[in-house]
Amino acid sequence: MIRSMLAGSALLLGFLTSPLHAGDAARFEALVADFDAHDQAHNPIAAGRDGDLDALGRWPDGSPAAVAERLEAERGFRDRLDAIDAAALDASQRVSHGVLGYLLDSRLMLGGFESQRIPFTNDSGFFSTPIQLATSTRPRNVAEAEAWILRLESIPDFLTGYLDWLRRGVETGFVQPESVVRLVIGQLATIADADAGSSDLLTPIQRLPSGIPEADRERLREHAKRAVAERALPAYREVLEFLENEYLAEPRASLGISEVPDGRDYYRALVHYHTTLELTPEEIHQRGLDEVARIRSEMDAVIDASGFEGSFEAFLDYLRTDPKFYAETPEELLMHASRIAKLADDTMPAFFRRLPRLSYGVRPVPDSLAPNYTTARYWSGNLEAGEAGGYMVNTYALDQRPLYELPALTVHEAVPGHHHQIALAQELEDVPEFRRRASITAFIEGWALYTEYLGQEMGIYRTPYEDFGRLTYEMWRACRLVVDTGLHWYGWSREQAEACLLENSALATHNVRTEVSRYIAWPGQALAYKTGELLIRALRAEAEAALGEDFDLRAFHDRILDEGAMPLSMLEEKMRRWIAEHTNGE
Repeated sequence: MIRSMLAGSALLLGFLTSPLHAGDAARFEALVADFDAHDQAHNPIAAGRDGDLDALGRWPDGSPAAVAERLEAERGFRDRLDAIDAAALDASQRVSHGVLGYLLDSRLMLGGFESQRIPFTNDSGFFSTPIQLATSTRPRNVAEAEAWILRLESIPDFLTGYLDWLRRGVETGFVQPESVVRLVIGQLATIADADAGSSDLLTPIQRLPSGIPEADRERLREHAKRAVAERALPAYREVLEFLENEYLAEPRASLGISEVPDGRDYYRALVHYHTTLELTPEEIHQRGLDEVARIRSEMDAVIDASGFEGSFEAFLDYLRTDPKFYAETPEELLMHASRIAKLADDTMPAFFRRLPRLSYGVRPVPDSLAPNYTTARYWSGNLEAGEAGGYMVNTYALDQRPLYELPALTVHEAVPGHHHQIALAQELEDVPEFRRRASITAFIEGWALYTEYLGQEMGIYRTPYEDFGRLTYEMWRACRLVVDTGLHWYGWSREQAEACLLENSALATHNVRTEVSRYIAWPGQALAYKTGELLIRALRAEAEAALGEDFDLRAFHDRILDEGAMPLSMLEEKMRRWIAEHTNGE
């Protein structure tokens, strides 16, 4: 509490002492500095990665009181931003102005719905944050190892803040469906029932550098194990018992978020948040249906080219059941993913002039998360903290992880998808910190889906089956537009949602079930991928038509990414300006 009061006082002082007679640019720079300080104060995970030793021992405060304090400060930032004329700023400041406006508006909009009442999805959330952070944390010395142990000891306080929100969700009927909660209960049981000596939470201590004296290493191991046994695991058991006994006392049987109080208004807000555009659920649903029809025709052409004789349904069954399309061991799956990743690495300079300094690794999803986790995901790294990016591959249920999907999956999660874009954003110079970390779903996921399309030119898809895997992944994202709006706006059943994916793609049945659970649990997020990808492809087609032989694909890609993530309307304006400049020979 003392820390937050001091941070709030510093922000207020900064506001009061900002020279009101100064120009818009100066007042904007003061606002940016205050906002970055605000974000840093409330995000000890990021601050710790940036070298703040004190922050390395703390968790974010997700309690209702802390959230209310943050929202109050952010309302003040929004008022200050409104008083600044963007036209008076230079080009970089105008980008920052637009991105900051989107971030503040999003936080205030979702905060108004108390979205914190649902702090988890089917496979992750507040409960998985310590596990995920443990997997990527590498202490470099005794002090950093001791900071991690402080985090282990304070896990009860971290989890309790979210229990308060969950209780408010129960009181107000703003809860996850029973089916989602039962999936999370399974994960929590795995975490809570683990032996303290084998818990994933000990991973950072197991990675201590060899230069640390053995006496210190043994002391740290024993201290960490004791913290897990006496503090962390009992706290997880408390969350588990709460979900089993209180959260599910009157379980929600409905699936769509529209069924909770104010749910339809909330879903409309989520549509805007995740797409960054003024689109209606009806418009998005129809766009999805149109994309499903287009991609289906391309799939038929690939089946014909493969020489397969039989129906579309028979081809899907062949892909889902023939053992040759599946790895036999986790190591084999990881080796295939690594091989494709290096193939993509090898072609990157032909499509980009600027490459990030940060490397990435191919890693398995931790066992405690894997059963309900998606096929793969990207976990950000940090060059200063010595943490590579992570292309996390799910090695659970190998008969549901077809090899023909790996090329599209790899370029999406690694390069030139998430790792390339996010690592470049982290290296931006002379921009506010919030620009380096901006998580704008439509931009980030739209880019990653575009790179699956780009993979054709990169030579990533070497067989008709891998090309069909690419189209399966594109169909997957087209169905997301249909399924997400179907579930949350039109009241679809799980069976209706699964049918779109099962009937139009080669996605494995386990993957389909997991994905539909994800869309039920995380309304709106699935709308971002196709929305962003379609815009980027349209902008590229526009640039190619306008510039003809002068079109430079590497320059186009670099320009898309060179200012970090931004709302799609800003990206469209930026790239149209770039096209006009190059059309005029500038």
